[in-house]
Amino acid sequence: MPVSRLNRRHFLRLTAAGCGLSLLPGMTRADAAAQRPPNIVFIMADDLGWKELGCYGQEKIKTPCIDRMAAEGMRFTQYYAGSAVCAPSRCVLMTGKHGGHAYVRNNQAMGKGEEFAGQLPIPADEVTVAELLKSRGYATGCFGKWGLGAPGSSGDPLTQGFDRFYGYNCQSHAHNLYPRFLVNQGEREPLEGNTRGVTGAQYAPQRIADAMLQFVRDHKDEPFFLYYPTVIPHLALQVPEEELAPYKGLWEETPYTGESYQPHPTPRACYAAMISFMDKQVGRLFALLKELGLDNNTIVFFTSDNGTTHLVEQVDYEFFDSVGPLRGLKGSLYEGGIRVPMVAWWPGRIAPATVSEHVAAHYDVLATLADLVGAEPPASADGISFLPTLLGDARAQRRHEYLFWDFTGYGGQLAVRMGKWKGIKTDLVKNPEAPLELYNLEEDLSESTNVAGKYPDIAGRIGRIMLEGRSLPEFEAFRFGEYLEAGG
Repeated sequence: MPVSRLNRRHFLRLTAAGCGLSLLPGMTRADAAAQRPPNIVFIMADDLGWKELGCYGQEKIKTPCIDRMAAEGMRFTQYYAGSAVCAPSRCVLMTGKHGGHAYVRNNQAMGKGEEFAGQLPIPADEVTVAELLKSRGYATGCFGKWGLGAPGSSGDPLTQGFDRFYGYNCQSHAHNLYPRFLVNQGEREPLEGNTRGVTGAQYAPQRIADAMLQFVRDHKDEPFFLYYPTVIPHLALQVPEEELAPYKGLWEETPYTGESYQPHPTPRACYAAMISFMDKQVGRLFALLKELGLDNNTIVFFTSDNGTTHLVEQVDYEFFDSVGPLRGLKGSLYEGGIRVPMVAWWPGRIAPATVSEHVAAHYDVLATLADLVGAEPPASADGISFLPTLLGDARAQRRHEYLFWDFTGYGGQLAVRMGKWKGIKTDLVKNPEAPLELYNLEEDLSESTNVAGKYPDIAGRIGRIMLEGRSLPEFEAFRFGEYLEAGG
């Protein structure tokens, strides 16, 4: 829903008068407010944990550019991903529907026996963030990992609102950072010197970042929406040697021999280097926005699709304290699998060094961006705009009665957050009548003490929400008891 008229006037007043837009002779504030709308950049890391950035307390991995973004903007402490793995989380983000209504609820590969045929495509009639912004005159580009439908399918990013796509269409393809090809506008672009091996001549995340920056240059004279779902730090452990050098020798290492992904002799150093490489690309983006004079009229978001991977031989999440006190990792609807960083930056509009405890999730992004550009979100969307929070107008901020997750992978899981209470059910494939666990997040952030027996009324209410807030998945593979999984 759009913010109140009071908050809209507040937003227009900020845009026109006090935030870096000069009033030219003869121009009214209304004229200024009607100028070019803000550029929108949405950066999403891949498998980045809640505490893997310096601004969230990370002590070993260096992320100075994102840390500066937080120092100059707003850092959320209670922001959630759409799901616990890649494809369903991205579906929630793009369509604004929570897990109980989203079409994609797990990773599912298509094209049996066909290499990199993509994941289950979102239907043609889904309204995505990109389609909504394109309808408001935005140039739209996606650079990185898609995972919501192969080229030519109903979920092709080029038919779901994006003018430009470059990167990995299939998320299984993205499991190697020296691939034989990338997808460029629906076609395979060969990367000479790459064999999808341990290393290669062309580092795909670098090529993707370069293309992302070129999109900004190409559209500097019109409003643009840049979606940058970087493939880092998702495995495999691969980074150019010059990026690895600052971390080599800092810590004791146990080489990873490559049972599931590519081997690496110094996995701790490589993982840290990958995150710092990602941070460097964010810094390049900010430098370009400043160079082009776009920084004062661009809002930038940074988040992650889910928590840190559970593959400890490759990513030593205990060594890095990747999720802090949170329970669970990628693949889990406990907090460590879904509570993720969220940083927002907009000079002159978002107050610097702000920390927000507002509870929000990926499915709020569509509503927030619709609010930002004066559009109506689809009636089917579940999100609530957090634009009032970004603009410092707490009185105008609406709040969810509850947040909802429906994840059919990793045994089948449901979760609901209602105020300070969190309810979760696990292993639903084996036991559809699995008992509900209840946690008080204000007192028990690590979800260590199940208090369902102590508060049966609250547990019962959350249990009813789980029944009533979930539509049956259209795809039979996503019904509990019958589902498929694929890497993401």
